[in-house]
Amino acid sequence: MKMVSSFTVAIFCSVVFLAYWAWKILSWLWFEPKKLEKRLRQQGFNGNSYRPPFGDLKETVKLMEEASSKPISFTNEILPRILPALDKTIKNYVVVLLAGKNAFMWMGPQPEVLIMDPELIREIFSKYTVFQKPPSNPLIKLLAQGLATYEKDKWVKHRRLLNPAFHAEKLKNMVPAFYFSCSEMLSKWDKLVAAEGSELDVWPYLRTLTADGISRTAFGSNYDEGRKIFELQQEQAVLAVQVARSLYIPGLRFLPTKTNRRMKQIFNEVRSSILGMIDKRMRAIGAGESRNDDLLGIMLESNLTEIQQHGSKSYGMSIDEIIDECKLFYFAGQETTSTLLIWTMILLGKHLDWQERAREEILQVIGTTEEPDSDKLNQLKIVTMILNEVLRLYPPGVLLTRAIEQDAKLGNITLPAGIHIHIPLILLQQDEEMWGEDAKEFNPERFSEGISKATKGQFSFFPFGWGPRICIGQNFAMLEAKMAFAMILRRYAFELSPSYAHAPQAGTALVPQYGAQLILRKLENN
Repeated sequence: MKMVSSFTVAIFCSVVFLAYWAWKILSWLWFEPKKLEKRLRQQGFNGNSYRPPFGDLKETVKLMEEASSKPISFTNEILPRILPALDKTIKNYVVVLLAGKNAFMWMGPQPEVLIMDPELIREIFSKYTVFQKPPSNPLIKLLAQGLATYEKDKWVKHRRLLNPAFHAEKLKNMVPAFYFSCSEMLSKWDKLVAAEGSELDVWPYLRTLTADGISRTAFGSNYDEGRKIFELQQEQAVLAVQVARSLYIPGLRFLPTKTNRRMKQIFNEVRSSILGMIDKRMRAIGAGESRNDDLLGIMLESNLTEIQQHGSKSYGMSIDEIIDECKLFYFAGQETTSTLLIWTMILLGKHLDWQERAREEILQVIGTTEEPDSDKLNQLKIVTMILNEVLRLYPPGVLLTRAIEQDAKLGNITLPAGIHIHIPLILLQQDEEMWGEDAKEFNPERFSEGISKATKGQFSFFPFGWGPRICIGQNFAMLEAKMAFAMILRRYAFELSPSYAHAPQAGTALVPQYGAQLILRKLENN
């Protein structure tokens, strides 16, 4: 009798357990999405009805594969190629239905709300403790975490500890490293470019340039020493994009799939390499021999000072957190500047009049041979206008995402907890209502009196984010870009090659899918 009773209890418990998880799965795949959809429609949002389990994901992937299968004619209206599903949603539910400027899409059972009203976006950036960075797939976190992904108290602590590394005076000391990296790249070009001119895909060289620059300024090394880390991080980025475009199923990361194993292997290799650099620097600090003029040195010094002042390690960063910040230096520092450089060269290769205007300014302010310093670089008004216009048309991040943990008021609408918010940055920066009829044309003149005049006071230009969480490396990226163009433009003239194929592609950043083939010609004064 006892055996029967025990068996019955076991069966009952198993049934209850299975019923519980069946309900959880059903709720995740159907009841919760449908409840969120109903609430969004009540707030005036429009979009496709939810279709389990993928929502709009399959169509999104299909549209993206079709869009990236061939280049487009040269145009700055690139949304249909880089984010075709978002473009279709806007055309179907914003333009056709005229239902305001808000719509939604589905990433599996996850609703993604599009917010395109500038004032609502300003409010989102201002209330950064309410509208937070969304939690990502744990596999994607293997690529890079750190200041850009942290929230609340952890973000406040890391921002405070990292601020000294990006202070204007510290950045001035990094300019010679930028100069050296640029000189090395131009020396390579000098060997490849014939007197009458030569075609060159400059994209890989600019990526190496910025990788070398971040290695020198962040870690006191150079690209060759950090090559393994960069190559591994680039591979990790490709795998992370693949993961981001697939349906997230909790627990799937534990399966020993090829992608999962490789991402974890890369994570461990990169961690080991960076940990070796940190250990070496910490030993040097202990011996009183450490340098503190690069980002790693400044960060470690800031961290140690904070711990000593408060007498507790809890006030500083752990070794794992320092490693995460180093990975973020490597990844974000290299990628942001390299994409800014490449689209600037492509656009100046198309608009030769602006290339010449920038060159004339550089020769006038800096001269033909002088090593530029930060003061001279910051006097380059036309170059700054050009860089801002490139950031407007081709921002490194074309789509910003936020999430809310609880129901949140935004303007006159109430957003339900559990949704993600998409801010299509590239759309606002090319909106004809805010920028005029030439919004999609390359016209740096619009920035001749600064950003405030160009935007007419409207919230329509934020390539590095805005508010308290604006990118900490903004000035670093702009200073490195000005150095690169000061040196490139006084030594070379260039134009787009007939073999160049215009194919912007959005992954972890906006890049030219088939490279950037230019015809380079050495200038006589060099």
